[in-house]
Amino acid sequence: MTSFLAPLAGGALIGTAAALLLLVNGRIAGISGIVGGLLGSSGREAGWRVAFLVGLLLGPVLFRLAAGHGPDVRVGAPLGAFWPVLVIAGLLVGYGTRLGSGCTSGHGVCGLARLSPRSFAAVATFMATAMITVFLVRHGVAR
Repeated sequence: MTSFLAPLAGGALIGTAAALLLLVNGRIAGISGIVGGLLGSSGREAGWRVAFLVGLLLGPVLFRLAAGHGPDVRVGAPLGAFWPVLVIAGLLVGYGTRLGSGCTSGHGVCGLARLSPRSFAAVATFMATAMITVFLVRHGVAR
C-alpha cells in the first residue's frame, strides 16, 4: 500500500501546486517556462519564479527528512560517462522544450487539464517517443 500512497500524494501535491499557481498568479506551472522567464524577467516576476524553483529543490530534501531515506535513483550510464551523458541529455531536453513550446509538466499537467489540443498532441508525442525508446533499449536494438 505504501508504494501506492507516495505517488498518489506526490501527484496530488503537483496538481495542487499547479492549480494554485494558475488561480493565484494566472501562470502555467511549466518548469521550462518558469526557468526561461527567470532568465529575462523583472524583479517582480522573478520572485514567484525563484520561490517555485526553490520549492522544487527542497522537495527531495523534505522527503529525505520525513522518510529517513532518499529515493532510489539509478542512472544507466557508466560512471566515467555519467556527466557527459547528463549534460548532453539536459541540452537535448532544453532543445526539445523549445521545439515543443513547453515541457512535460506544462503540457502534461497543466495543458491536459485545460483541454489544450496542442498539449494533447505534445503529450501523445512524448509518450510515443518514450514507449519506442524503452522498447529499443530493453530489446537491445539501441545498444
